[in-house]
Amino acid sequence: MNLRHNLLTVFSFEFRRTITKRRFWIATLIIPILIATVFALSFLSSRSTNNALAAQKRAAFSFAYTDASGIINQSVATRFGGVRVASNAAGVSAVKHGRTEAFFAYPANLETQPIKVYGVDVGIFNNSKYSAVASQLLQVSAAATLSSPAIATSLRGAERITTTTFINGAVAPGVNGVVAPLVYLLIFYLVILLLGNQMLMSTVEEKENRVTEMILTTVDARTLIVGKILSLFSAGALQMLVFASPVVVGYMFFRSSLSLPHLNLSNLVLDPRPMIVGALLLLGSFVLFTGTLIAIGAMMPTAKEAGSFFAAVIGAIFIPFYAASLVVSHPNALIVEIFTYFPFTAPVTAMLRNGFGSLSVTASFVVIVELFLIGAIIIRQAVRLFQYGSIEYSRRVSPRTAFAILTRDR
Repeated sequence: MNLRHNLLTVFSFEFRRTITKRRFWIATLIIPILIATVFALSFLSSRSTNNALAAQKRAAFSFAYTDASGIINQSVATRFGGVRVASNAAGVSAVKHGRTEAFFAYPANLETQPIKVYGVDVGIFNNSKYSAVASQLLQVSAAATLSSPAIATSLRGAERITTTTFINGAVAPGVNGVVAPLVYLLIFYLVILLLGNQMLMSTVEEKENRVTEMILTTVDARTLIVGKILSLFSAGALQMLVFASPVVVGYMFFRSSLSLPHLNLSNLVLDPRPMIVGALLLLGSFVLFTGTLIAIGAMMPTAKEAGSFFAAVIGAIFIPFYAASLVVSHPNALIVEIFTYFPFTAPVTAMLRNGFGSLSVTASFVVIVELFLIGAIIIRQAVRLFQYGSIEYSRRVSPRTAFAILTRDR
């Protein structure tokens, strides 16, 4: 009987003590909130993408066309906004010089030859409106021109379309211009995922080992924090170099033995502006997240308590990916704009938009300044938190208390 009573007493005491702590509910609610956010973003993104694809089929723009197949109905084409031209060369020239937005070249044999589509570049996602309208025009014309519905149906299933777009009269890089700037996003994820926990633990370890006061008697807190940040950045660079070296060595010397595909890197387009903007976004993002994780570590007395906040930071960098299709298809949507300028979702969203060419010069400048400025402020506060938190071994530091004491002591 006493054993059961003692067990119930211990259970009720520990249960009440655990669920009455604020950090328990913070750690508990983070996951469902993130899941709900992800579902909402996925729903909005999917619906917006479907609406955009449907709208592209109804998109109205001027275009020229040639028809070697004899299937395109001229009255249907006129209703779609098309004008027939004498030759393919004339149609392509009209697009290059801005006299028309698109040109469709329908071949003589639609079952074996592709429809060639040319257009003014309006972004990777929006460029698909040209092929959508070209396909729609063929389908409507086939239904109106061909006597047999079966022939029209088989024709629609056989159509193939190649698309070429132009910027200022030159062929647009397309996907080849997107890959290089997005490498910065890959590096950002690798740095945070591989080094995030080390960033968080860099200030907690000294507190758990009870050596913080000894360190601060010989080294200034600001010097210590900046030194930690630089060391973490260097360690991350070394880590990525080590990870990449087997892949580089294997590709250069053992590609045929390992049956690795040939990569033609000469097709990649290295546009200076997105490459420079991407590098600055990466550096600013590193400053922001490193400062944030170090500040969290300075506030928490143990690694266990600090770890619960790490999930929130990781969640913040993955949430924008669930709206990636929305970022690409509707970069001016309200939720995309919010993600672009909210500090902890800005790195991923801005780097995605930078890669796909929808981040303007003004927006780039604002986001870069925001990341560096907020990152510097957080690092400054992390120093103050570390100074005060060095003597707090058993409880979490209240930022308001820490700032008030440090301000008063100045």
